Amino acid sequence: MLLHHSLKKVFALVSTTTASSKGSLSNWVSTTTASITTSSSSSSSSALYSTASSSSSSSESDTGAGILGKLAPSAKNLLFDVPVSNNGGRARIILYKKEIPESECTIVTPMDVGGLRSEAYRAINPQGKMPALHSHTTGLSLAESDTICRYLLSEYSALAPSFQPDNPVSNEIARFHDLYLTTIQTCLYKPGPPFGSMGSRKEALQEYSKQLYLIANLMVDDDDEGPYMCGKEVSLADATVFPSIVFASYMFPKFEDFQEKENSQSQQRQPPIPKKLEEWYQRMIDTDSAFQKVYNEIMGGLSEWNEKGRWDSIWLAGVRDTEPGTLFDKIIAKEIPASIVKEDDKILAFQDINPAAPAHVLVIPKDRAGLTRLRQATPEHYEILGRLLVAAGEIAKDEALGFGEDARIVINDGASAGQEIFHLHVHVMGGRQFSWPPG
Repeated sequence: MLLHHSLKKVFALVSTTTASSKGSLSNWVSTTTASITTSSSSSSSSALYSTASSSSSSSESDTGAGILGKLAPSAKNLLFDVPVSNNGGRARIILYKKEIPESECTIVTPMDVGGLRSEAYRAINPQGKMPALHSHTTGLSLAESDTICRYLLSEYSALAPSFQPDNPVSNEIARFHDLYLTTIQTCLYKPGPPFGSMGSRKEALQEYSKQLYLIANLMVDDDDEGPYMCGKEVSLADATVFPSIVFASYMFPKFEDFQEKENSQSQQRQPPIPKKLEEWYQRMIDTDSAFQKVYNEIMGGLSEWNEKGRWDSIWLAGVRDTEPGTLFDKIIAKEIPASIVKEDDKILAFQDINPAAPAHVLVIPKDRAGLTRLRQATPEHYEILGRLLVAAGEIAKDEALGFGEDARIVINDGASAGQEIFHLHVHVMGGRQFSWPPG
């Protein structure tokens, strides 16, 4: 009730927009794709896509039932989404598969109420993300894809197919997707971190692939049991995962080999999308018109992104480490000996063979990731730079290595500054008095 009151209050502040052509799905696809592709790839962190600004002036007041009432007023429900949205794609599959008429649910865009960051849209979805749903008949507003889908399945349960809302395996797959894929999917297309709980893009890409393998393991074992994820009937799992595989199958090939080798003896890397999932995905495109329609919608948006160079400046896609290897790579690979004092999966610390102090340790990242020198650092390197400094601080306290109360911690940036090996490294020195300024 409080939210409904808030909506009325907010919509009184929002300028009137025309509702002409908003109820047409074909117009929705063409106009929203055009709007999306005007965005910068570095848009607000609160939104996957850019927002369109309202064209009306603040002097124009909405004296009717609110701007929502002017958007497809004959429809019972409004689904706020855009064609390229993978999270909204699952709701669209349900609409198309159940053949829910536009009089029941019309797709509009966040731009129709001023964009994702507008007060009007945030009153519907306070997270400022897509999709969102608003009911004209009850005033109910819903955020989050799974919640919206379950509302549609309940509201239109009389229309086949059911999408098996109570199938535990389907629900588990959908839950895996939302907890472990959606939370890190920005590693596939966003210019920089954060990527959920992952410390780097490479880790996030590896984790995304790992979760796809776990999802594939939950699917039915044999094609004869299919063609869908949980058997012969389509389920919410299919609708949930399919749009994200459109993303993954299009975007994974843009990144250099980020997968770990299958084992220490093998040079082979497992494909990022498991064969079982690839075959299911292709089967959906080939045999199910609702899935094919959503595939075409998403691919239209992704093609526009690509034409505008979205991946050109993204690490591991358009930007890669092309500099030659160094002596440090051989130390990391244990091809040449070193007096290692600290090591984990991200960093390696060893004593300098030409020490400038009684205690002198070098700390390096195991994966150079383009950090030939400090000035190459970008937001992609937040996590590893923090690890290097934390390790340096811990080493500087180690009396067994010859450190005392104080230490000098140095990063040389470039040859004229004293850098000899172009693989970022931190010098940790101690055991003597240091002067300032350094030489």
